[in-house]
Amino acid sequence: MRFLIVRTDIRAVADGDIAAAWADGHRLRDETTTPEPRRQIVHAEDRDAALLLARALATVGAVRAGKQRVKVLPLIEPRPAFRHRPGRAGT
Repeated sequence: MRFLIVRTDIRAVADGDIAAAWADGHRLRDETTTPEPRRQIVHAEDRDAALLLARALATVGAVRAGKQRVKVLPLIEPRPAFRHRPGRAGT
């Protein structure tokens, strides 16, 4: 399985937004609609390589200071599309 290692900026959140999210029971951040700005992207072919790269990126000063974060995301391989071959019955 392939992995994507991403170093992103952490968005600042106001205290009022945190309290409102907690009170309403909804998420403060939703990466599917508004992802954090990306700083660096690296691909890895296996989990061990991905974790090694993530560990290396975690030594960056901004990550250590809490201004950026490192994420390791598994990439799902796309399934091959079914193709109909002309002239072959039953396929």
